[in-house]
Amino acid sequence: MSEKDLAIETEEKKELYSYQKGDIDAIFDRLDNAPSNHHLLYQLPTGGGKTVIFSEIVRRYLSKHDKKVVVLTHRIELCKQTSKMLTGFEVNNKIINSKVKELPDQNDYSCFVAMVETLKNRINDEKLHLDNIGLVIIDEAHYNSFRKLLNSFKNAFILGVTATPLSSNIKMPMHENYDELIVGDPISSLIENGYLAKAVTYSYDVGLTSLKVGINGDYTVKSSDDLYSNMMMQEKLLHAYTEKSLGKKTLIFNNGINTSLYVYETFREAGYAIRHLDNTSSAEDRRDILAWFKKTPDAILTSVGILTTGFDEPTVETIILNRATKSLTLYFQMIGRGSRRLPNKDSFIVIDLGNNAARFGLWNEPVDWQHIFKAPEFYLENLRDDAEIELYFKYQMPAELREKFAKTADVSFDVDEEHKRAVKQNLRSKVVIEKSLEQHANMCIDNTSELFDAKLLARELVPDIECRMKRYANCLSHCSKNYREWLIEDYKLKLNLLIGKKFREKHF
Repeated sequence: MSEKDLAIETEEKKELYSYQKGDIDAIFDRLDNAPSNHHLLYQLPTGGGKTVIFSEIVRRYLSKHDKKVVVLTHRIELCKQTSKMLTGFEVNNKIINSKVKELPDQNDYSCFVAMVETLKNRINDEKLHLDNIGLVIIDEAHYNSFRKLLNSFKNAFILGVTATPLSSNIKMPMHENYDELIVGDPISSLIENGYLAKAVTYSYDVGLTSLKVGINGDYTVKSSDDLYSNMMMQEKLLHAYTEKSLGKKTLIFNNGINTSLYVYETFREAGYAIRHLDNTSSAEDRRDILAWFKKTPDAILTSVGILTTGFDEPTVETIILNRATKSLTLYFQMIGRGSRRLPNKDSFIVIDLGNNAARFGLWNEPVDWQHIFKAPEFYLENLRDDAEIELYFKYQMPAELREKFAKTADVSFDVDEEHKRAVKQNLRSKVVIEKSLEQHANMCIDNTSELFDAKLLARELVPDIECRMKRYANCLSHCSKNYREWLIEDYKLKLNLLIGKKFREKHF
């Protein structure tokens, strides 16, 4: 192995904040008083400095104990970052990667940083045996791959570290592997005390009923690609960017490579500086693209899957969730990429195009991690589903469309209130549709001078019509999907007929 391969970069040792010192003391209280094989889980939000904290824990542990430490990660980038940070804390460490087949020099090191799969393979091959391990730290502990190695360290103290103590596999809850959870400062406190930037969230309603859920419990890539790569969603994304993030450094998360490539083409054709990155990109391309993203003030980077962990670019000003997810962990990881604070950055923008904030709550809202740790199935079963979320959609006419109805003072219509009024007056429910049709027809007639133009304008009301008929069907309850679809088509037909009638009455 070359000197270059053996070289370990050094991260300058960071000063610990008061909340970090308090958490370290709490962890050492368990280390000093709990059984040697105690399994402790520690939660701290993304951006709170988990790597700094466990690097100090390693340094302090090694100064007090005549034993060694293993730090486990699930990605090579995290291995390198962790080793760099440990070296900054003056911890003599070695990375066990795919190039390391044996450890004849293990007595020269007090700490080892390893990929889970690599270490498991070396142990299974009986080519590598780590002696005198007293502490094992598991970074991103919510991933289940770490379970494979727990039996290899039966007498060691296990410290799992994560921002979200919710297992990536509901069939393998974290409370089965950890004896207790210590919860660090919440996001709201870290923002209030100036450690994290504040997120300003803008949510755009998206119909997700076409999405399918896969065996991993999240939306499938295929169904996500079908939805998010269509023209309407691409236009919604571009509109959201120009409305809320124009000129800002922006990171776009997608669920599929096809979607991300469509996003790349859409923004490139619109004249914006954008690059695409996914897990098929070469290491050289990734380095070049990330270097470009870092130095370009208004850069846009559209990506799939690879920038949720092990990526830190504090200058990101906007996060766009161009996808829906049922993973609380992924939700926090994606938004966390924009939460780093800088002297000239105390807030960042989140654009949500997947109803994620409606599903999980805003990023900085309180989360009962102890409850999630102890009863994850209860938490997951009670998440709001897409149908429920979409019931509360309120249509808001886009500004450019509203201009076409400038002569109409009020374009809103509250279906629920109109239905309550009809019930109270013992009227038929269909009077709600009749009132809605009357308003839409008047809007089209009042803002055009030709019948052809009025009917063209009516076509642009389809999203509003769909929203109104969905609300109307909900008021009736127990409506079939076919009936809801018929309501929309029947409404559009009646609207065209009513526009023709009103036009003739007005002009003849």
